[in-house]
Amino acid sequence: MPKLSIIIPVFNEENTVQEILTNVNNVELYGGVTKEIILINDASTDDTDARINEFISSNPEFGIKYFKHEKNKGKGAALHTGLVHATGDFMIVQDADLEYDPNEINLLLKPVVEGKADVVYGSRFVGSSSHRVLFFWHFQGNRLITFLSNMLTNLNLTDIETCYKLFKTDIIKSLRLVEERFGFEVEITAKISRIPHIRIYEVGISYYGRTYAEGKKISWKDGFKAMYCILKYNIFSRK
Repeated sequence: MPKLSIIIPVFNEENTVQEILTNVNNVELYGGVTKEIILINDASTDDTDARINEFISSNPEFGIKYFKHEKNKGKGAALHTGLVHATGDFMIVQDADLEYDPNEINLLLKPVVEGKADVVYGSRFVGSSSHRVLFFWHFQGNRLITFLSNMLTNLNLTDIETCYKLFKTDIIKSLRLVEERFGFEVEITAKISRIPHIRIYEVGISYYGRTYAEGKKISWKDGFKAMYCILKYNIFSRK
């Protein structure tokens, strides 16, 4: 039976980590696909570690693989750690902040299981699913980053900064990925775009965004880093 590796990077999510683990475990995957949950604590400074250990002790049957970074390295670095330990046929990233609904993983999984796609992006900007209305400049920044990336990759994606990206595991493990923070999203998009005959799909998903007061972490600096990485991985460093 095919297996999906769900990689969950966590940094200072003491209030949400147990809920997201419960939600992920409760999802019944499309086509009878099984799951493995890989959790990476990127050196949280709050009670995230205690909440995780408490959850794992109370739910040993979930078989959660738990890894910790001694120093904060960034989301990309957490994903690198998760990929090393992923044994599934497919893999997806799941943020621990409740902005994305794990039940919608099946929307991305279906085209791959049915043999139509090798990679599926979940877009927050297409379809009829619900989206929380938040920041104008974040939205425009995301559109700009996606537009610039599409110009150089010749793709027509609508949301390259989405958390939900599902890959065949052998494809993503074949790439030389180096970015450790939010540049990871741009890097991986640039590199998969150059794989011959790769089939990239996009599906609409819902989005329950947070305010900064509620714990949102991405900032304008990450936007400039993303634009730098667009140039770096599409023009100057294409390996």
